[in-house]
Amino acid sequence: MRCDRMLTWLMLSLLPGAVVLNAQTPSGEAIFKQHCAGCHDQNNPRIPARAALQKLPAAHILRTLNYGEMIAIAYTMSIAEREAVANYLGTPGVEAPLPASAFCKVRTVKVAANPKVEWNGWSPGSGNMRYQTAEAAGLSIDGVKRLKLKWAFAFPGDVTAFAPPTILDNQLFVGSAGGVIYALERDSGCIHWTYQAGGAVRSAIVAARDGGRYTLLFGDQNGWFYALDAADGKLRWKKKMEDHDAARLTGSPVAYEGNVFVPVAGWEENRASDPKYPCCTMRGSVAALRIRDGAQVWKTYMVDAPKEIGKNAAGTPMFGPSGVAVWSAPTLDTERGVLYAATGNNYTPPVSPLSEAIVALDLRTGQIKWSRQMTPDDFFNGGCTRTSGCGPDFDFGSSAMLVKTGNKTVLVAGQKSGVVYGLDPDRQGEVLWQLRVGKGSTNGGVEWGMASDGQNAYAAVSDVARVAHKATDPSDLRDRDLDPNAGGGVTAIKLSDGSKAWYAAPHPCDPPKPGCSPAQPGAVTAIPGAVFAGSVDGHLRAYSSEDGKELWDFDTARDFETVNGVKGHGGSIDGPGAVVVKGMVFVTSGYVRQAEMQGNVLLAFTAE
Repeated sequence: MRCDRMLTWLMLSLLPGAVVLNAQTPSGEAIFKQHCAGCHDQNNPRIPARAALQKLPAAHILRTLNYGEMIAIAYTMSIAEREAVANYLGTPGVEAPLPASAFCKVRTVKVAANPKVEWNGWSPGSGNMRYQTAEAAGLSIDGVKRLKLKWAFAFPGDVTAFAPPTILDNQLFVGSAGGVIYALERDSGCIHWTYQAGGAVRSAIVAARDGGRYTLLFGDQNGWFYALDAADGKLRWKKKMEDHDAARLTGSPVAYEGNVFVPVAGWEENRASDPKYPCCTMRGSVAALRIRDGAQVWKTYMVDAPKEIGKNAAGTPMFGPSGVAVWSAPTLDTERGVLYAATGNNYTPPVSPLSEAIVALDLRTGQIKWSRQMTPDDFFNGGCTRTSGCGPDFDFGSSAMLVKTGNKTVLVAGQKSGVVYGLDPDRQGEVLWQLRVGKGSTNGGVEWGMASDGQNAYAAVSDVARVAHKATDPSDLRDRDLDPNAGGGVTAIKLSDGSKAWYAAPHPCDPPKPGCSPAQPGAVTAIPGAVFAGSVDGHLRAYSSEDGKELWDFDTARDFETVNGVKGHGGSIDGPGAVVVKGMVFVTSGYVRQAEMQGNVLLAFTAE
């Protein structure tokens, strides 16, 4: 176990309330000795000692294990083990309440039956194009150039801000790493109500009209799916999507005709870095639930049930096939009656035909109508450094886009391989064209989302890289840093033939600083005349959709005075992209998954 990931985490997040242990609780003391004592019981001034940890709230420690700088170590531990060690070390405690000034005068929300403007879920419209029309965007090119910060909202105790907002007229709904759902006033950022979910929420929230009211639909990173009343945040129902404790819901759901379609993923592949862990049994899926009561309509797994396939070098049983997570929002195609899911890699062999593929599911039954696999024979897990035969880990983490261009409809899919594909939805995903836009790697290529205006597709790439760490302090045990000069770039692709329209080069970090990289893994957003893309360096930039020239740039990696009175700081932009509604641009800033720059803010910009 490395100690470098133990450093500098005392500022990490607080979760309201005490940690609740599972019925069969592992020994927190034994887990601490196995996973933690090797670093925290040594005399190193850069690593919090056990005595210091014992003064922290248990929820603080748990959040650090789940979503902070300790995430790489904690990936080998079950949820119950994390809870046990957090309770063993920490103290009970609750977070200080927000000041009264953070709340709106009216504590309930009213949403019109037909909102005039909206960004509902991962993308406006069902095609996942992340494109806002001129009328809905309310923002010209000149307006983009004049954008200035209107308000900043800080998520209390968090060190990552990875959920995009959903906006209906003047109402804004957003989740947080602390599992709190906030209903905010769009214009001011004041709070109408909050709801505490049981796990971190990084998926976009979908607001669905259900009878005479709106229901908010979203998942958390412990595998639970929720339905809240949009008016007051009261829970209508919740459902565990998988019994497996590695299940997580990262992709936004999609609602249609009384049903909500939920993508299911899992982080179990990381546990294989522990040779004693019997990897792997988690299976990705898409499920249809009835919005009215959460009843399951259908569920389709992306991989067959696993069986024991042998033992690893440590003698631990291994299982397969497994994995094939669905990390992103499914794409709705009502004309053809299908739902498209973009899938991840297998965790263990045998490699299945639906991994790293675009899969078309029947909307009514969930039956697989066709699939198109892009990288066969790719399985990958945390133990691949000890074994041979593993693949390159080229997931589809980004939703497919269904785009009408001229007389054609093209299904556009971007992969971590660094390749973007144009597929024919009428010919079982036959490849029309493909274009390489990045180098690709385990954490490279297209990661979270592209955009399209019907003429071009816009793809930003991660291609994050690392360099040897040059330590001057003998107690600094890190061995790798983010490369401040490698990664990133935005490409415009002509939908007609897949050729490159333009390319916008990335910005090297100047000056270099910890957690900074020019990589651009976050989702892209398009409006008429402009394309927005964030970067690990903390900048949100707008480019001309005509030629890729830079129109606007804002550095979010700084301190902010916030409307809710909580200390706010921006960091790396990864995961969600900008949301544009009625002359305003919103973005969350702060991400720590790849040792990037932490942050905890939702920022609102306006040209007024």
